[in-house]
Amino acid sequence: MATNRRGQRDERDGYDAWERRDEPRQRRELWVEEPAARRRLPDPVRAAAVRAVLIASLTLIQATVAFLCTLAGSWLAFPMVLSSVASTVVATWAAADVWVTRQVWKQRHGVVSMPSSTARELRRERRRERRAARVEAREARQAVRIRAEDGTGTPRERRGASSLSRA
Repeated sequence: MATNRRGQRDERDGYDAWERRDEPRQRRELWVEEPAARRRLPDPVRAAAVRAVLIASLTLIQATVAFLCTLAGSWLAFPMVLSSVASTVVATWAAADVWVTRQVWKQRHGVVSMPSSTARELRRERRRERRAARVEAREARQAVRIRAEDGTGTPRERRGASSLSRA
């Protein structure tokens, strides 16, 4: 039993790993595609998300510059603080835009199919249908039940636990 270069045992009927070195090796691919764990975001939602990230990063840079200008006592500190506040409002708006764009996309493309009141009514209808199907199945089982006839020609009922003691 031999071990290969990785330290794994090679049990091929005495076929030594050193003898295999002359065989052509299989070529490994450099890039192997793997299926994604999540589906890709729709284009409008992705565009809104990228826009929001860029605005948020610029806001953070602007806030940092405002802080450093304040520490340095520069005349630029006050205008930078004001513009940082405005940028924060714009960044919040951009984040809300991502959320709204996502919801609109879902509604337009059928991900959210119906409001809850409509869904509730459909559930009620399905429940009624299931109950009716159960009643029909119960009646069919009773009709198929094995009926032993007395001498009178009437079907005999099955005896329950309470009628056994009277027999």
